[in-house]
Amino acid sequence: MQNSRPTQLVAVLDFGAQYGQLIARRVRDLQVYSEIVPCDISAEELGALAPSAIILSGGPASVYAEDAPTMDHKIFDLGIPVFGFCYGQQIMAVTLGGAVGHTDKGEYGPAELHRRGSSRILDGTPQNQTVWMSHRDAVSRVPEGFAVTASTDACPVAAMEDASRRLFATQFHPEVRHTACGMTMLEHFLFDVCGLSRTWNMDNIIEEKVAQIREQVGAKKVILALSGGVDSSVVAALVHRAIGDQLTCVFVNHGLLRKGEPEMVEEVFRGQFNVPLVHVHAEERYGRLLAGVSDPEEKRRRIGTEFWKVFFDEAQKIGNVEMLAQGTIYPDIIESGARKTGGKASTIKSHHNLIPFPEGVRFDLVEPLDHFFKDEVRELGIALGLPAKMVWRQPFPGPGLAIRIIGEVTAEKLAILKDADAIVREELDAYNARLFEETGERNSEHSCWQYFAVLPDIRSVGVMGDERTYRRPVIVRAVESSDAMTADWAKLPFEVIGRISTRIVGEVEGVNRVVYDVTPKPPATIEWE
Repeated sequence: MQNSRPTQLVAVLDFGAQYGQLIARRVRDLQVYSEIVPCDISAEELGALAPSAIILSGGPASVYAEDAPTMDHKIFDLGIPVFGFCYGQQIMAVTLGGAVGHTDKGEYGPAELHRRGSSRILDGTPQNQTVWMSHRDAVSRVPEGFAVTASTDACPVAAMEDASRRLFATQFHPEVRHTACGMTMLEHFLFDVCGLSRTWNMDNIIEEKVAQIREQVGAKKVILALSGGVDSSVVAALVHRAIGDQLTCVFVNHGLLRKGEPEMVEEVFRGQFNVPLVHVHAEERYGRLLAGVSDPEEKRRRIGTEFWKVFFDEAQKIGNVEMLAQGTIYPDIIESGARKTGGKASTIKSHHNLIPFPEGVRFDLVEPLDHFFKDEVRELGIALGLPAKMVWRQPFPGPGLAIRIIGEVTAEKLAILKDADAIVREELDAYNARLFEETGERNSEHSCWQYFAVLPDIRSVGVMGDERTYRRPVIVRAVESSDAMTADWAKLPFEVIGRISTRIVGEVEGVNRVVYDVTPKPPATIEWE
């Protein structure tokens, strides 16, 4: 029951678009619930979901390619309004009897759109406007009943519609910010054509999720592995609101967290939320486990394996636990290829199956965030009363600081890195806060998305006072990104970099040099190991 859907659903058929998730996000930005489904879903399967609207995404293929993705033509007979973007327009055209051909030249990037006649989607937008194109093929003949409502110099059918059947399509991408009136077009489709309401908001979401969790759990006990990260913290707050002390959180402290984080977990969940919390101090256990290990994959393997051993040991101590809550979010589901709509799809990897349940042990899963995007999880956390410093916590690897220490992890190296990293975070937290005050955006053009210190397994010569030193350098890594798929190094002001360097060398014992990593991803990765 946990995955019961809101009464309003916009189904986004995914034809392999780079903007597939973005379309779903834009719909949710307008406070309407949306889900991504495979393009090969049958009309019967789609009809069973009872969507209020359908959007056909773009995609990289040609509609005439041998392996081009197709769709069930009966979907157009369901009587549900459909809006196609780019490849979505082309597949709509050929499925309904139109034609698609190669244009003399492709359009990539901004283009000038010229409206032609009236349009339920374009009405109220300028006669000439900028849109974002990315195509070589284009509709050359519209299906019977369709009218051409816009064109560009290179694309005669830039938009088309059959208003009587509530079928609409554009060759351009309304979902990207570069299409000046894209959100207005989406509003026209969702609210004017489909008659939907703005019901996807945090108050309604919390109320629905609490009811669903209570129905799924009943009187059973639930356990949660709490890391202090965004996802597990929001799950803890949400599930605790639903079932109270039926939930027990287990916080496995492996000693590899950042400075002050174990204390924050205690303060928030014991002090503020009064959640039953088991704090397992496993620092020495992990110290012995990692002694002499320098290979990064071996460090990861040992840390992950030991975590679940510790966690399940605690579950047995609690006793009679039947359910496991975890912070699976929507991109995890999309990435894994997991279809919760009952259809067929190849599974790349199953996040559920990554849990190494001991022999004879099995928990039913409670995953209340499995249809939320990351920024929605953060919004939910704020609405639940979690502190902003926890909700806006930047990405942090599961193995913790172990993979930001190059080579063997020792107590000395951990102490150095924790102190240096705390300075980096303190200075760049303040820098980001200043940008937020100036721009009102948490991810403005020059803000940092992720920032931390790395400790390499080398020493360098330095001079401190009148003495020669031979101490460790610290690497500072700060990047700008939105999704971690690509990243660029943050162009920090020199005074900020200088202040970080001065503080680390002056305040952290054992460090005599600070360097700044200016490599984008690719070719580098964000993390060093």
